Amino acid sequence: MKKVVPLAKAREASLYGAKAVGLGDAAREGLPVPPGVALSGDLVEAIASRDEKAIEKVAKAIAALSAPFAVRSSAVDEDSAAASFAGQHLTVLNVHSAADVPDAVREVWWSANSDSAITYRQRVGLFTRPSVGVVVQSLINPAVAGVMFTEHPVTGADERLIEASWGLGEAVVAGLVVPDQFRLDRSGRVLERKAGRKRIAIRSLPNGGTFEQQVPPAQVNQLCLGDVQLTALGELALQCEKVYGPARDIEWALQDETLYLLQCRAITTGKARGEAPPPGPPPRNPVAALQRVELFAGMDRRQSEQIGRLLKERRFAKGETVIMEGTGGAAFFIIASGEATVSSKGANLATLGPGQYFGEVALIDGGPRSATVTAATDLVCYGLTFWEFRPLVESNGTIGWKLLQAVAKQLRAALDSGDKIA
Repeated sequence: MKKVVPLAKAREASLYGAKAVGLGDAAREGLPVPPGVALSGDLVEAIASRDEKAIEKVAKAIAALSAPFAVRSSAVDEDSAAASFAGQHLTVLNVHSAADVPDAVREVWWSANSDSAITYRQRVGLFTRPSVGVVVQSLINPAVAGVMFTEHPVTGADERLIEASWGLGEAVVAGLVVPDQFRLDRSGRVLERKAGRKRIAIRSLPNGGTFEQQVPPAQVNQLCLGDVQLTALGELALQCEKVYGPARDIEWALQDETLYLLQCRAITTGKARGEAPPPGPPPRNPVAALQRVELFAGMDRRQSEQIGRLLKERRFAKGETVIMEGTGGAAFFIIASGEATVSSKGANLATLGPGQYFGEVALIDGGPRSATVTAATDLVCYGLTFWEFRPLVESNGTIGWKLLQAVAKQLRAALDSGDKIA
């Protein structure tokens, strides 16, 4: 069901994902959560496909929220006690206006189908089609933000470990700074204060997006939390444990001396600490794009339309890695505009342009990428994932047969030319 609800009404993890339901639990218990809404996985997928009714539904739901926005992933199997997708699924911060939210939602959907996310899914035994809910909240513009573990994530000691830095918490989560560290006992007594090296702060831009701001030299090694803030964090840890249970990984932010809870999930081992998109999308004609792809050239118009409806637009900034050699893959791309370079083991192999494609083998076997593809310019692609393509082929024998013929033709051509078949 394509649903969007206020966070306080997000109760079903199978619809909205664990993060949304966790924030909903917090809102229902009166914890300090920024206002927001939860989008179900099928609504997110409809927005990724540019469904106008879905986009209108979200626009109506966020009309009462104050811009700018934070748009965060909330996949159904995200951040369980057994697996954490921190650093895999995207968070889009400082989305400037309601009109920009659908593009941010599309980027979040694609992040769950990225090569890094697919590789992680394979490693932890979750190689299934992701259902990606999304949380849209009014963005907090904090003076200080960070993470807090309600028990030590390495030693398991019964104490709070807090990591903090100036600005938005992404500087801590993404490992861009050496954060300040604080240890508290369960009563809130400070056990240790250790200053970090916080050379940059992630700040919001006036017109959307974020940037890295150099921190004044006097603040690089200055502790960014005092006793009042540490007491508030100790109390938040107790509240979160009361609502969620022990061993929690909390993301928090301080704005105007008010403490906000941004996320609360189970602590996992191996937790990763881990600009503006090109304007003016090209005319969307996925059927014409498909008919230029050798793998699909034998399809008739109706079959091409069936496949074309599954294609979703994805944009990459110049210099961004699209796929990485050796990683798992589950998506195929057709270039709509711009250019991309193909390389393997450091050697440049080719430059691809509009109408050309890559990653088609991943649609069949989901295996590791044989080359790296990088955006040489701002790049717009049509993408098709393994999760969407496989059910279509399994339910349509004619498409499956034509696909098999196309693969056989490619193999025969490669053998006739003497190429090595990997």
